Amino acid sequence: MKAPMITCRGLTKTYQKGSTLVTPLEALDLDVPTGQFLALMGPSGSGKTTLLNLLSGIDSPTSGTLEVAGSDISKLTRGQLTQWRARNVGYIFQLYHLVPILTASENVELPLLLDPMSKKERRAKVEAALDLVGLADRMDHRPTELSGGQEQRVAIARALVADPDLLVADEPTGDLDRESATKILELLQALAHEHGKTIVMVTHDPRAADAADRTLHLEKGLLITQPTP
Repeated sequence: MKAPMITCRGLTKTYQKGSTLVTPLEALDLDVPTGQFLALMGPSGSGKTTLLNLLSGIDSPTSGTLEVAGSDISKLTRGQLTQWRARNVGYIFQLYHLVPILTASENVELPLLLDPMSKKERRAKVEAALDLVGLADRMDHRPTELSGGQEQRVAIARALVADPDLLVADEPTGDLDRESATKILELLQALAHEHGKTIVMVTHDPRAADAADRTLHLEKGLLITQPTP
């Protein structure tokens, strides 16, 4: 078995909502091997997005330990998490979040603008990322000139451009037609199996989950099924 990219032990998240203490995630134990494509399913409010936000360093756990890509990120400060996230995580959203006035290449370049690298180096990384998602011939197109599936590919290229170890995807096919969704899922499979990326995807679609190597179910903050990796 491959070494784990993600190791959670007793992972818990709570927050106060008025006078009520809400626990969207409770005492979760989880191992995700490097290069695995994992799908998370469960009803709304089951803790899926909370877990995704913890794994990607967007939020911090209330208790428990969380190791991702060799770092115990449960102990990092907010500023340290921001730096860690920029180096290690690519986030893929359902609605792409592309800047409409920028070209595909300019959208993909955005995560690199704060890095101390030359324009030539950034250009090379952008071209490589767009080529990887099959859009080398659409570099100068703006989002309005692209199909929904192509927009999502640009968003995936943006998530990949800094070469992160972990990709987290929140309903990445939820706004796509079936044909486009199938192509995006095939791309995610290739990124995991051919390029060694670890992918954690939240989905409500059983057909999308079938594309993953492994599917886990969350309900009321608890892991219901956890097959052996």
